[in-house]
Formats: sequence, structure tokens, C-alpha cells
Amino acid sequence: MKLTKYTDLGLRLLMYLSLRMDEPVTIQEVSDRFAISKNHLVKISHQLTKAGLIVSTRGRNGGVCLARPPQSITVEEVLRATEDNFDLVECFGDTKNQCVISGACELTSVLLRARAAFFEVLRRVSLADLVKDGKMLEESLLPLCKKTRAGQCKSRPPQAGKRVG
Repeated sequence: MKLTKYTDLGLRLLMYLSLRMDEPVTIQEVSDRFAISKNHLVKISHQLTKAGLIVSTRGRNGGVCLARPPQSITVEEVLRATEDNFDLVECFGDTKNQCVISGACELTSVLLRARAAFFEVLRRVSLADLVKDGKMLEESLLPLCKKTRAGQCKSRPPQAGKRVG
């Protein structure tokens, strides 16, 4: 199973919001800190707002923040809000199943148990668990963008060999 980049970015956004519980955060700030596309984050934040995981406020002092405390939001909940398909093999889907050995092999039942175990683990992990070492996470993020007179972002590039994302 492989999660989409969309889910990965959604988890990163929620983790960052977990570190900033007392203040609204702009999508631009998150984009700058993680060196990721603002356009993707806008789409993701909209989806997470529809799912009730974040709250978005417009205006001068607006931004996004978690809708609930991070200890009450599970990783499973985030995955279910951002992924649309957990069918590991063709025979999981009733409408497009063309497998000629469906029902005769044990692969489906084994993979169904494995998927259930996967979600069981994620059900026990909260956003708060993911950001236990907030200081270390903060140190690994890019510094906040500093604006030049022309209004352009002048942030430092990541250090050589340092992975961003």
C-alpha cells in the first residue's frame, strides 16, 4: 500500500497545526516552512476543512487551525479523509473485479486482515503522538520567509544533504 502525496502533505499540515495550537496559521507560512506548493496546500486544507479536521478563518488575522485537540485526531481519521481507495488488489472492488480466481484463493482474506491491522495501528496514533518532540520538528523546518522590499520571499535554501519533506 502506498499513500498519496496528497495525504502526506495533509499529515504534514496537521502536524504543523498541532505545533501551533494557539494561533491561526496561514497556508503561505506552511508552504514556506515545508518548501511545498501553496496551491496543493490550499486544496488539502479545503478537504480537511470539509472533513471537520481543521477550521479556516478568512480575513486579515485569518488562517487555519485544528478543529479539535491533536490528541483527539487519529492518523486513521486523516487517511480516511484524504485517501479515496484502500483496495489493495483488484478483488477488493466489486464493480471492477475481473479476477478469475476470486473466491477460490485466500489472498483476499489475508490482505483484508492485513489492511484491518494497518488501520488498527493508525487508530491508536494521534497527531499529538506524531509531534511529541516538537522542538526537534521545529528545528528541521525551514526558517520563516523574510520578505524583501519588492515583497518577494527571501528564505534560505535547505542545507546541503538535509532532506525537506
